[in-house]
Parts: sequence; structure tokens; C-alpha cells
Amino acid sequence: MAPGTNIGAATPIDLGGLPGLPRPTGPQRDEKDKAIPADTAAQRKTLNDTVAMLRSLAQLRGRNVEWAEKAVRDAATLTAEDALKESVIDVVALDLDDLLAKIDGRKITINAGEQTITTTGAERIMFGPDWRTRLLGVISDPNVAFILLLIGIYGILFEFWNPGGLVAGVIGAVCLLLGLTALTALPVQYAALGLIVLGIALMIAEVFTPGLGILGIGGLTAFVTGSLFLFDPAGADIDISVSLPLIIASAATTGALALFALGAAVKARSRPALTGAEQMIGSVGEVVEWSGLQGRIRVHGEMWNARAELPFAPGDSVLVVQRENLTLLVTSK
Repeated sequence: MAPGTNIGAATPIDLGGLPGLPRPTGPQRDEKDKAIPADTAAQRKTLNDTVAMLRSLAQLRGRNVEWAEKAVRDAATLTAEDALKESVIDVVALDLDDLLAKIDGRKITINAGEQTITTTGAERIMFGPDWRTRLLGVISDPNVAFILLLIGIYGILFEFWNPGGLVAGVIGAVCLLLGLTALTALPVQYAALGLIVLGIALMIAEVFTPGLGILGIGGLTAFVTGSLFLFDPAGADIDISVSLPLIIASAATTGALALFALGAAVKARSRPALTGAEQMIGSVGEVVEWSGLQGRIRVHGEMWNARAELPFAPGDSVLVVQRENLTLLVTSK
């Protein structure tokens, strides 16, 4: 052990429990009339199994057997110096050099028999995390995982809006998979994740659904709420949450994208039609032949049947005002 550290408090703790099981009504005691914290048959089994395991290890290594049991039953603890005095540990070392110096020449028993540890002049080989572990360490940051998820969702949505671009879809798919990989290492509240996806969907739906902004407001509320509760702090050793400024910036960005899409849709509606039946309205054609109030005209290089409320002569220019199936209604230009 290192100075300033402690050992003990090895009592097994039930972190969950099964729903529907009755709660204990009072303390339990073992066959030696000692109070034990276990209050169900399963907990007593876990406690006694842990005691037996630590006692057997202490006997095997010549350590303090009685204290090993106290560490489990009574959650006893010791400082490094006290643990050395109580024969719970072998060495108190300041650092790696001090440790190697103190264990040099010690005899240990392994499967091959008794061996002597020789650390003087020994080569040190340091093993660090590989690139996959380092990458997981980076993306498992709650803020990074949150950003990857958003980029993934936006990229796939942009690919649906503009099929064939591929760039947005590929980047979105990669980021989404990286974000989901990061979530495997974090205590995720999947209901909150569903709220984020629902919020984005509602804000996008607001663009295509005429209304009073109910979908947009509801989507923004769902997005922010889901972001705040995305990670469960009770499922980790440290407090894990998404940064509040990042949540606000992400919500503002999503809302701005929705407004941009809405503006683009409104602008597109105001443009004149370039294809289809509506494209013929307002076009200028030339009369090819005419008899009474109907005839044939040429528009955009195509021959069309035409009808009007006044007669025309071949070569006259006419203006298309309406289309009925394959017949154009025209008037004088």
C-alpha cells in the first residue's frame, strides 16, 4: 500500500434488489449471535460467501484471518501503517522504486513452488492503453458522446432531405455509431434518449405542418428535458451529465435549423413552377392552325390543342392561362 491510503470496508452492498420482494422487518444475526447487515437469504449468502473467500485467501497468504472477516462483517478499515502492523499487507511503499527495493529477495509460493523475487536491475516494461481504449476514453466523455449523437442524427436527416449526396449520410452514420458505442460505457437513461430523438422529430415536423408552433415548442421542451436527464448519476462513481451551455447551444442550433428549413420551404413555394402542368401557365405560344374558337398552338417546341373565347389566325402569339387535361386555354398576348 501507499502512505495515506486505506483498506477494508468489504461488506457487499445490494445496489438494486428485485421488485416485489418484501422488505426486512428487523436485524439478522448469525450462529455466533453477531449482528450482520444482511437482511434476506440472498444477502446472507453473499455475505458468508465473501467472508469465506477472504478468510481462505488470508490463510493461503499468511495474513490476518480475523481482520479479513471483520472487514466484511463490520466494514472495518485500516490505514496503510496499521495494515502493516496487523499483518494485513506486506509492504508500505512510497513509489514504484521504493516498492521494487522492498520486495527484492522476498520468497513467494506459486503453482511452480517457492520462488524468489529478484527486482534489482530488472527491466521495466510499461503497458499503456491501446488506441481503442484511448478512443473510447475520449468519446465516452458525456459532452463528446452527446455531440456525436446529434451530428449522427443531423447527418442522416440531411441525407434524407438531399438523397445522393452521401457525405452527410456517411458522416452521420459514423458519428451515430461512435455515439452509440460511447453510450455502452455510460449510465444512459434510454427514456431521456428517446425524448431527445422525439424532440428533434417534433421540431422537424413543425416545419412541414402548418400550425401555431405547438410541435416546435413541445419538441424544444422534450429535447432540453431529455438532454438534462440523459445520464443517470446514480449509475456511476462520479457525477456524469451534459454541460448546460452545450444543451442550450444544441437546442438553439436545432431550432435554427428547423427555422432555416421552414424559410427554404416558404421560399420554394413562392417560386414559379418549372416543371409539370403548372409550368405551362403563363407561357407564350404561337398559333399553328385555328378554326373558330379552337385550334393548335406550339408551346416550348410541343404541339398542343388550344381553346379560346376569341378567334386567332396562324402565326398569332397567345398566352396560356389554364390547362384542362391535354387542352390549353389561351388568350391574346
